[in-house]
Amino acid sequence: MNLSTFERLESEVRGYIRSFPTVFCQAQGSRLTDEDNRSYIDFFSGAGSLNYGHNEPGFKQALCDYLLDDGIVHGLDMATSAKRRFLETFESLILQPRKLRYKTQFTGPTGTNAVEAALKLARQFTGRTNVVCFTNGFHGVTGGALAATGNSKFRDAAGMPLPHTTFHPYDGYMGEGADSAKLLAKLLDDPSSGLDKPAAILLETVQGEGGVNVASIPWLRQIEKLCRRHGALLIVDDIQVGCGRTGHFFSFEPSGIRPDIITLSKSLSGFGLPMSIVLMKPEIDIWQPSAHNGTFRGNNLAFVTATEALIKYWMDDRLGKAVLRKGARVGKRLQALAAAHPELGLRVRGRGLIQGLVCRDGQTADIISEEAFRLGLIIETSGPCGEVVKLLPPLTISDPELEAGLDILAETVQLLAAGHAAAMGKEMQA
Repeated sequence: MNLSTFERLESEVRGYIRSFPTVFCQAQGSRLTDEDNRSYIDFFSGAGSLNYGHNEPGFKQALCDYLLDDGIVHGLDMATSAKRRFLETFESLILQPRKLRYKTQFTGPTGTNAVEAALKLARQFTGRTNVVCFTNGFHGVTGGALAATGNSKFRDAAGMPLPHTTFHPYDGYMGEGADSAKLLAKLLDDPSSGLDKPAAILLETVQGEGGVNVASIPWLRQIEKLCRRHGALLIVDDIQVGCGRTGHFFSFEPSGIRPDIITLSKSLSGFGLPMSIVLMKPEIDIWQPSAHNGTFRGNNLAFVTATEALIKYWMDDRLGKAVLRKGARVGKRLQALAAAHPELGLRVRGRGLIQGLVCRDGQTADIISEEAFRLGLIIETSGPCGEVVKLLPPLTISDPELEAGLDILAETVQLLAAGHAAAMGKEMQA
């Protein structure tokens, strides 16, 4: 595959092209096709931006119809029929059934834009500057969001100090038996702890980029109680694990918590189109007109496909139930794989259709990802050292394609185990 044009003209910052070195030209459902007409099962889903798969036919038709009818494409934050339809549909299908009351802010097109707006609003509302965030958290790579992102690879690239955040251990970070919520409570209650009262506590219920770390329901509830006790806002970053990824539209639903602010992006448009929003409780909406703006905060094409996604998949709970069923199947397969190869030290964690196969190191995970790609499966790695093979298949993937992808993953692990056994044999002979 000739990648010379990209090597010659595109910045060295490019990333995924290095992991998946081919030129893709078509996509449908759960598969991508390259210029050599080779098909790949997609367990990556645009880093979680394609929960409903590639080029969903109904969304595509609605988008084409809208364009052919000369619908508004670019509208800043002006009123448009497409935006109104999205807002009304989101209210009736998502907010009202969950008894949630939020105002919606349309920010710039990416998730980090939503996080920036959420942090700014929390600081305005409380009059405080500090934000408590968590180890292995990922919230974006613009200044404010990056300050709340843990990974040094991203932080070092800033080239400047990243102030006004305090990192705290995420649930499970310190090992079994350690209660990081209790520790945070102690720090916040103690006026001599050195921890400034926060404007907000910012968290992901499942840390995707951080390595598929799953927060427990009791821990989430304790964090919410701390926010209420200390006058801090609770911000849930649902950018990667929202829109059904865990089996519920919002990942926090099983916990019963009620965030003050929620950020959504990635799969919100349903079609891979850029779109992000901030949901805020009405009393928190203290913005002055245009105090936070952006030229591309009104992507009407995304409004069209987002509305279609809500109508098709969130009129009832069928998709959510399917995600839970498929997620349980994936977890079972991964657990069996880890048990079959104890010499590799594999572990499994996840919720719904975000699952992680935890390896001993990043090199092992890279080998699995690279070999899987060779065999026709696109799957990425995550975690602080890239040691987690992260599964993000489309929520709508068929059972046969899901099994086929898992079969490829199992084959890569078996090949790795065979190589490990051969290496051990040579060591013993030596």
